[in-house]
Amino acid sequence: MELHFLGTGSCYPSPDRGASCIILRHESGCWMFDCGEGSQIQLMKSCIKPGKINKIFITHLHGDHLFGLPGLLCTIGLNCSECRQPMEIYGPVGLRKYLRVCLELSQSQLGFSYSVHELKCSNSETFCQSNMADFIPSDSATSDKQHANETCGQTIFEDEDGLWQVCQEGNLTVFAAPLKHRIMCFGYVIQEKQFPGKLDPLLLKQRGIPPGPLYSKVKNGEIIMAPDGSLVTPSEVMGPPRPGRKVVILGDTCDSSMIVKIADNADVVVHEATLEDELKETCIDHGHSTPEMAGHFATSVNAKKLALTHFSQRYKRISDPVPTNVEEDGTVSKLVEQAKKSFSGCIIAADDFVVLRLSRKV
Repeated sequence: MELHFLGTGSCYPSPDRGASCIILRHESGCWMFDCGEGSQIQLMKSCIKPGKINKIFITHLHGDHLFGLPGLLCTIGLNCSECRQPMEIYGPVGLRKYLRVCLELSQSQLGFSYSVHELKCSNSETFCQSNMADFIPSDSATSDKQHANETCGQTIFEDEDGLWQVCQEGNLTVFAAPLKHRIMCFGYVIQEKQFPGKLDPLLLKQRGIPPGPLYSKVKNGEIIMAPDGSLVTPSEVMGPPRPGRKVVILGDTCDSSMIVKIADNADVVVHEATLEDELKETCIDHGHSTPEMAGHFATSVNAKKLALTHFSQRYKRISDPVPTNVEEDGTVSKLVEQAKKSFSGCIIAADDFVVLRLSRKV
């Protein structure tokens, strides 16, 4: 499992950083999280093939997280085969209408089918900083006509705990929870199923069972029979189950507390750090976080790694020359140092095209 950071800048793409876009590459495919303007260019510079993407998750409908989506779909359509699997797209209410209007007005035909599944919140205003009631899109399931390549998507509601079970594919399940921002915004948690414990071949040999097909059966959870007629259960010859990996990818936020309950024990948290701690008041006013705020969240969920992203364009890459005076440091290394105040684990400042590998737990 790998995280590929394609865009780590805030607000707009620049010569140094693309707008928000992350790819989760796993055993059965590639999932994209946010698709800011220019994301398809970033994608073509990476090792990820556009045709391998089969799910796209949008955190919120601000342009630096969304404007690249129609163009990306058209590009995939130009290069896809007729047998390509459908594209599943997830995001807040309004996403379906946005895509319909963009594709209709540009008269774009994709060559493959797609569906948009909208996450609907019963109290959206609670998670918006300002009074957004007049701007929150109505349910777009019945607005505008369906695009020629569109198949019906679902409207996904929160459960009694205020959480969304978004989708499941293979051994991965995606959950979502709201984040506080200027408009409705979500964070996503990707949870891998636990793995069986390790098989101890010595214990099987002691029961008179030689290597062979029976080993595979007991690894798959079946009860097998030893040569003496006794039954051998998996729990007798296998170690405890191994937990699956957990990845937390947050959208823009000045308060991530609603997602804490499903983000616990994350292997990696991807959290925005738009501005330095000294600009905390300005940062929160715009619905964003500082490095220390990101560190506090990572600590609260007992994360192993924290990946900072969504940097203001004022901060240069670590690879650029660093001023000798740390107080005047204008690179993201300053943001990493500030995050260390509140988080003692591994911290990285995600740069465009950085790949973060997540090993399977032993």
